[in-house]
Amino acid sequence: PFYIPPASKVDSIEVNDSTMNILLSTNKRFSYRPFREGDISEIYNDIRTFLGPKYFDYDVQIFSMGYSLEELIPNYYRSSVTQYDFSRIPDSKLKRPKPLITNVSDSFIPSKGLYGNNIALWHSHGWYYNYSSDRWLWQRARLFETVEDLGPLAYTVPYLIPMLENSGANVFVPRERDIQTNEVVVDNDGSTSGDYNEFGNWYNGSEQGFGYGTPPYSDNLNPFIEGTYRYSVASQTNISSIEYIPEFPESGEYAVYISYHHSEENIEDAHYFIYHTGGITEFTVNQTIAGETWIYLGTFQFEFGKNPAIGKVKLTNESDQVGRIVTADAVRFGGGMGLIERNGTTSGRPKYVESARYYLQYAGMIDSIVYNLNDDINDYKDDYQCRGEWVNYLVGDPSGPNLKRNSTGLGIPIDISLAFHTDAGITYNDTVIGTLGIYSIEDINKEHYFPNRKSRLANRDLTDIMQTQIVEDIRAKYDPSWRRRYLMEAQYSEAARPNVPSTLLELLSHQNFVDVKFMNDPHYRFDVSRSIYKSMLRFLSLQFGFEYLVQPLPVTHLSTSLSKDGSVTLDWQPQSDPLEETAFPTKYKLYTKVNNSGFNNGVVIDTNSISISKVNPGVIYSYKVTALNDGGESFPSEVLSVCWMNNEKPKVLVINGFDRVSLPAMIESDEFTGFVGVIDEGVPYMYDIGYVGSQHEFSLDSKWATDDTPGHGASYADMETSIIAGNTFDFSFPHGEALKENGYSFESVSDESVFDSSVFLSNYNFVDLILGEEKETHWQRPFADSLWGTRYKAFPKVFQSQLKNYLENGGNLFVSGSYIGSDL
Repeated sequence: PFYIPPASKVDSIEVNDSTMNILLSTNKRFSYRPFREGDISEIYNDIRTFLGPKYFDYDVQIFSMGYSLEELIPNYYRSSVTQYDFSRIPDSKLKRPKPLITNVSDSFIPSKGLYGNNIALWHSHGWYYNYSSDRWLWQRARLFETVEDLGPLAYTVPYLIPMLENSGANVFVPRERDIQTNEVVVDNDGSTSGDYNEFGNWYNGSEQGFGYGTPPYSDNLNPFIEGTYRYSVASQTNISSIEYIPEFPESGEYAVYISYHHSEENIEDAHYFIYHTGGITEFTVNQTIAGETWIYLGTFQFEFGKNPAIGKVKLTNESDQVGRIVTADAVRFGGGMGLIERNGTTSGRPKYVESARYYLQYAGMIDSIVYNLNDDINDYKDDYQCRGEWVNYLVGDPSGPNLKRNSTGLGIPIDISLAFHTDAGITYNDTVIGTLGIYSIEDINKEHYFPNRKSRLANRDLTDIMQTQIVEDIRAKYDPSWRRRYLMEAQYSEAARPNVPSTLLELLSHQNFVDVKFMNDPHYRFDVSRSIYKSMLRFLSLQFGFEYLVQPLPVTHLSTSLSKDGSVTLDWQPQSDPLEETAFPTKYKLYTKVNNSGFNNGVVIDTNSISISKVNPGVIYSYKVTALNDGGESFPSEVLSVCWMNNEKPKVLVINGFDRVSLPAMIESDEFTGFVGVIDEGVPYMYDIGYVGSQHEFSLDSKWATDDTPGHGASYADMETSIIAGNTFDFSFPHGEALKENGYSFESVSDESVFDSSVFLSNYNFVDLILGEEKETHWQRPFADSLWGTRYKAFPKVFQSQLKNYLENGGNLFVSGSYIGSDL
């Protein structure tokens, strides 16, 4: 009558007639299903019914792994606080340090989000050196145009990490997160390209600091003990400062990382200023924790060359904590190429594709207790074992690395650890393998408690909440038969080693084409990442006792209008979330950029409309909008541009009709399945970093032999170091540049604002319609097509009618796109 996982067994039954109790002990397999209060009552009633009238009044209890079923219910799903197991909840009296990073230029703080929480996560494996074959290679096979070493990366970096940071969390990653292949390091001990300038009073620190040296780095060389650091005494006014002025090899976006020496004597509000093409962004950093490694502040646009006014980092000694010290070490711009040497060679690839083992060496971790756990002879094992130990080193005593738990570490109170993977497995029908959650109730020493004496059942809570959220959201939006696999307790390294609540997610099978149809879809990547973020939010809200809200979805129907005097009005509409009622905006933020600069820090707005007074003639202004609530900030809208020429020519309307993001074209038959990019390569969201090359093996009969010849789904490797361009949603700008050069003012709108008649074509002599690769796109399942309708039709019926009326009344239309004829 109730679900029993395969291979479940009853190990023993104890019947006590005097107390009228029945105790059933099962093997671990029965615990592989989730339990809820209502489920357990039904299970007990079913057992009583099976046993007959004699035992119907007996109290039944079932145990698995030594725990009663009631104990296996996550606190989050219990009906009353009185039912909570507080042994798996942090001590509320425990003092936590101030948040590590605060964006001072952002006045908005998500009070019902993850502000002040710290999350560690990583995306699967990575490019590594194999000693036995003397070659660098992936840890998994290239299948269906991707590889597991990159697949989860295409979720975490573009989607999940920004969602968590938009909710206020500090996110830590043991693999390089920046896809920029250039790298500039500016340091007091020597810079790769740029200037290091001190002003005021700075002194040599008493311990070692970062020194770039002469890469590549061999063996276990730690660059964070190869140099020195500097310090100054804090003052209420800025009397001492350091400027880090890089010389960029090319224009583009670069992540900015800082480093410093931390101690109890350091200030908690070190002021860093990043000068970039969009303005100046100020941060404060709590230097009592997290030193001697790279700390990510953000990604910004910089120009080629050396440009101090729009390209530098400045650190001052200004602080409210006068008399304490501020320390300074290297600043890094960009991710760069691999620097770790193996047998005379480096990976030859960008750092972001390399495994965690190499990044952690570059990031200053202690080799013997964090990343070199196999005597420097097995990088494969080092990689999957080091990630959990890195988490522990971030935390430090008493939860430090398992080989030395009293290591002081970096003092960061990590609240969650996530290992994000995909799995193997094949079905020979139209069925997904589905989502597996793995956790451990024992550490590597077989203890059921964390070093802080809290129960490791918190791991099951986190895993259950995350798996439940993902499966329910996928079923609601994509596939009602999406398979929930086991909630499995196992001694996997990434589940057992972390000394904080942790989970290992196997989202789906990268070997099964039905699963990969979902896996490679940008929509699915966004929605699954949102599910993971929501599950972390729910788990932490109970752990720390706060009321939560889910950050909103992006706004829609964005439009700009330009008055004759050069004033600009912007309008947009909020988007409700059918899967989350709390995710509705209460405010918005408007970001602006001028010509080719980067975007500024944004301005918070109370309503969904704003008027901007007269703009400068001949200048292109671009705008994007995000939605806000107390849970956080949404992803941005599309980017729309305007330009006022201050002349008598009629203004032009630019319509952005290119919204599509999608999978490549697919073939599916009884004998052949796969992706066929030569028909349609698909459209990534912004960019794709998970693509390795086109699929070349389509036969379902082709079996796996080795990772180099993996059978059905096998794909080429010629594109796996390339970043694939996608829909950047900002094409009104280049179109506007052409209009500006011809002397025309222009304004731009989303196609949705035209469809619903918020904007009327009849008001314009000339319309420029951008369709790009817009075309009708189906979901993976007929269920989703019937629920949501097909997507991205270039000319919906209402739009056809509007364009026909516009042209019949003398309008002038310019259309650009790839599927203008075929999609009609």
